[in-house]
Amino acid sequence: DNSSELIPKCRTCRRQAREQSGEGDHHEGLSSDEELTPTEVDEFQKSKDNVLEDSRKIFEDVHADFCDIRKILLKFQEWKEKFPDSYCDAYISFCLPKLLNPLIRVQLISWNPLEQNFTELEEMPWFRAIEEFSDAENVSES
Repeated sequence: DNSSELIPKCRTCRRQAREQSGEGDHHEGLSSDEELTPTEVDEFQKSKDNVLEDSRKIFEDVHADFCDIRKILLKFQEWKEKFPDSYCDAYISFCLPKLLNPLIRVQLISWNPLEQNFTELEEMPWFRAIEEFSDAENVSES
């Protein structure tokens, strides 16, 4: 297999090219294939900004009661308290993850756990709302 022989040769060639060009910002152990040019960084940032802007518009025309996880879960809690048989027959515990998935995904679009000042999942409002709902369900079932 020649591919295992080519990798060290390619690395050696890139290292020699960096040494000749005087590049001093390369960190040993990082692949130069993974290093982005300033143009690529700018394009990525523009693309990311466009995605974030589009994500803010997703629920623009949705009534507030149906795009806020806490409000949605309150409606399900009311249903469970008023009509427990119907709630149980509808298998709501199996439906909620699919129902809440798009709402959570929109909120996680900008989340990056690799950033220094990222918010822990457990601290996010949607997580706390689900946690409170789960606690309320466990109390009522016991």
